[in-house]
Amino acid sequence: MSQPTISVILITKNEATLIRQALDSVAWADEIVVVDSGSTDGTVEICREYTDKVFVTDWPGFGLQKNRALDHATCDWVLSIDADEQVTPELAREIRAAIVAPTADAYRLPRLSSFCGRFMHHSGWWPDEVLRLFRRGKGRFSDDRVHERVIADGRSQALRSLLLHYSYRSLDQLLDKVNHYSREGALARHEKRKQAGLGTAIGHGLWAFVRTYLLRRGFLDGAEGFIVAVSNAEASYYRYLKLMYLNREKGKT
Repeated sequence: MSQPTISVILITKNEATLIRQALDSVAWADEIVVVDSGSTDGTVEICREYTDKVFVTDWPGFGLQKNRALDHATCDWVLSIDADEQVTPELAREIRAAIVAPTADAYRLPRLSSFCGRFMHHSGWWPDEVLRLFRRGKGRFSDDRVHERVIADGRSQALRSLLLHYSYRSLDQLLDKVNHYSREGALARHEKRKQAGLGTAIGHGLWAFVRTYLLRRGFLDGAEGFIVAVSNAEASYYRYLKLMYLNREKGKT
C-alpha cells in the first residue's frame, strides 16, 4: 500500500522577506503550490527555487485565491499555510503521522502569532486553532474576501504542535495591513449591501478596542497588547468609514 501524499498550498504578494523561511519549513512535502498576485520583490523567483508549480494571476480576494491554489493541488492531503507562517519540525512530524494513520478528515493547528518580535498569548491571538490540514476533496475555502476559512466535510481534530505566525514585523507593515484589510472588509460588506455611517464606524472602533484590550486581556501582553488593541480599533473604524463612502459613491451612479 502506497504512502499518502501531501500538497502544501500558499498564496503570495511581495513576501520575499519571509517566504524562504515558510518554504524551508515545508520542504518535506510531496508538492508545493504557490499562487502569486503580481509580486515585484523577487517572491516568485524565490518560490521557483522550491517548486515548478508557481502561478501568477490577478487578485480576487483571499478565499477565491486560496481556492485557486487548492485547484492546482494533486496529492491526497492538503496543508494550507500563509507566507508569513512556519511549520515547526514538531508539527511536521505530527502532520506526517496524522496522514499515515488518520483519525479525522481535517485537522486544526494551534497557531502562535508574533507582533513586532513578541509572541502574543492574549489579545484574542491565543489560543488560535486554525483548520489548515484536510483530505483533498473534503475541504474548500469560503469565498470571503477577508477572514476566509476552510469548510471541511467530515470530522476535524486538533493537533498539538505549533504553527508559528510572524504576522507583523514593523509598525509600517501593521499600517499597510490595516489599510488593506479595512479596504477588503469594506468591499465585502458593500457587496452584501450593508450600510454604515460615522456613528457606526466610531461604535465599532470603540468596541474593537474594549474587546481586545479588556475582554481578551490584551493588557497582559504589555505595550504590544495596547498597540494591537488600538490597531484593531483603527481597522474596524476605517472599515466602516470606507463602507460609508463606497455606499455614497454607489448612490451617485
